[in-house]
Amino acid sequence: MVTAMADRICHRGPDDCGTWVADDAGVALGHRRLAILDLSAEGHQPMGSPSGRFVCVYNGEVYNYLALRKQLEAKGYGFRGHCDTEVILAAFEEWGIEKAVSHFIGMFAMALVDRQAACLYLIRDRLGIKPLYYGWCQGTFLFASELKSMQAHPDWEGRIDRDALEQYFQYNYIPSPFSIYQSIYKLPAGCLLRVPLDRRLSPSDFSPYPEADLFIACPLRYWSAADVYRHGIQNPFAGSEGDAIEQLDHLLKDAVSIRMIADTPLGAFLSGGVDSSTVVALMQESSTLPVKTFSIGFSHEEFNEAKFAREIAAHLGTDHTELMVEPKDALAVISSLPAMFDEPFADSSQIPTYLLCKMTRNHVTVALSGDGGDELFAGYNSYYWTQALWERLRWLPTPVRPGLLHAVQLLLDHVGWVPADWSARWNALANNLYKGCGLGRCTSLEEMYERFQSVRHQTPALVLGGTNPDAFKDMPYYQTMMKLSDPLKKQMYRDVAQYMVDDILTKVDRASMAVSLEARVPVIDHRVVEFAARLPNSFLYREGKRKWILRQVLYKRVPAPLIERPKQGFGIPLHAWLAGPLRDWAEQYLDPARIAREGYLDAPQVQRIWVEHRSGRRDWKYRIWGLLMFETWLEANQNK
Repeated sequence: MVTAMADRICHRGPDDCGTWVADDAGVALGHRRLAILDLSAEGHQPMGSPSGRFVCVYNGEVYNYLALRKQLEAKGYGFRGHCDTEVILAAFEEWGIEKAVSHFIGMFAMALVDRQAACLYLIRDRLGIKPLYYGWCQGTFLFASELKSMQAHPDWEGRIDRDALEQYFQYNYIPSPFSIYQSIYKLPAGCLLRVPLDRRLSPSDFSPYPEADLFIACPLRYWSAADVYRHGIQNPFAGSEGDAIEQLDHLLKDAVSIRMIADTPLGAFLSGGVDSSTVVALMQESSTLPVKTFSIGFSHEEFNEAKFAREIAAHLGTDHTELMVEPKDALAVISSLPAMFDEPFADSSQIPTYLLCKMTRNHVTVALSGDGGDELFAGYNSYYWTQALWERLRWLPTPVRPGLLHAVQLLLDHVGWVPADWSARWNALANNLYKGCGLGRCTSLEEMYERFQSVRHQTPALVLGGTNPDAFKDMPYYQTMMKLSDPLKKQMYRDVAQYMVDDILTKVDRASMAVSLEARVPVIDHRVVEFAARLPNSFLYREGKRKWILRQVLYKRVPAPLIERPKQGFGIPLHAWLAGPLRDWAEQYLDPARIAREGYLDAPQVQRIWVEHRSGRRDWKYRIWGLLMFETWLEANQNK
């Protein structure tokens, strides 16, 4: 059975497979290998430690394994090959679990059996780059990198969790620690879970929340983004801006260089923006050959970054490959999204991300990405828009504000005819006013930012039987955000702890692994995260420039005129597609009779949203994309 489970994720590891079964302990491990370091059989997993105490399977890389290997060799450890898995196991032997993990710089999801202590450990990297699911099905404890592995087990139940579905419609993704299924969870980033093997446990013995001490098994944090931001606010960087630029330059150089270690072809994604250009510039600086870079573009000019990437590639002298995507190419991807993501997931940039990964995999096995720069260096416009809106609205008395803003929304709802040449401008203005009024009823900056990030804040709850549409208020990350003293860092922390993990990194992991491509993200090396959290806000935003300090690192290598332009998202022309080539397809999935028959969503509300969007009265494109991604997922998974 464990072989069948592993084979479900052969795309994550097409080069080798292996299993290990301990009947006496009642545990089995399965692995699929994507060979990056030591392509020989010496890298085969599951792998045992030198003493035989530990047995490990893991997905990812520990980038500083060569430095750790030297330390362990000095202590008398010997190694057969030169893969990082051997080093990881020796580190566990020498330092124990938590101390060893604190030494690792990398991305990883691990399952480790400690035969001496009769326990299983599940371990996820600090930033949540690699996924790890676990949970109970009919008395069997299951874990895997993707849900499709767990679905291969005969005890799989797959009951949809309507509260998790409610959260999905809040954000267009399902936030950790929840999954779309009841009793199945995501291990939070920076956590390990210890599961005793010498006693019979049940679901009631587990908590998905870290540090839930009343339970036998709950996630334990070995690294905490909350602690990092608390420390950063309390102990800000005290040097000059020149010192800060120099230190960031050094950290990023090292983060990039250790991620260039591979025994297979390596390249990088290049959009032409600040983040990816910085990574590529540092790669090219460390390489004697032109770095292979990859970008895609769209014929729709608003979404086409290809020309900017081309200019950066020419300046840096990279070996650049570009793919221009036609609408038919992108639309063809939609049918594969439910299997790729396992859960409902509706960040529409999932489509270009997959197409970029697919093209890149034709040339290399490893690609570096610039993801994380916006979260770490305050690059999102939303940070500044919400703060500005909050400052403008907070002077309104709290008892008066909700009623006044609701009255404006009602007025907008009932505005009738406007001159034809005004309609586009009026609808854009009305949509912005409508959104602003919805946000204006918030009682704190934290709630305003949370609802700004939500795609649901202007529409009623859609899920039939969902019990808590505002569950975010009870989440640990939200409670931490409320306690931080710096308004900008509150928002940055929130995105590092939730949005980056469950949206950005999920998107990149599933899209890249679907084509057996390893994506590495040097900007969110935990040492860079810890440094960025200490930076004064004036180093992040200055003279209208977001990510000011990161730009200074880049401008040492790339002229500012090649970079200075308005921020452009990596997405698709979703509004145009829903009005054109996707309209008939969307009509099919949003049919009220279909929605009512399925029994999960409020069919009249779904129909209202679709009608308002088609008429142009409201821009619900992200809400509608979330509905469509749920409906296609449900269709693909209802018989599993």
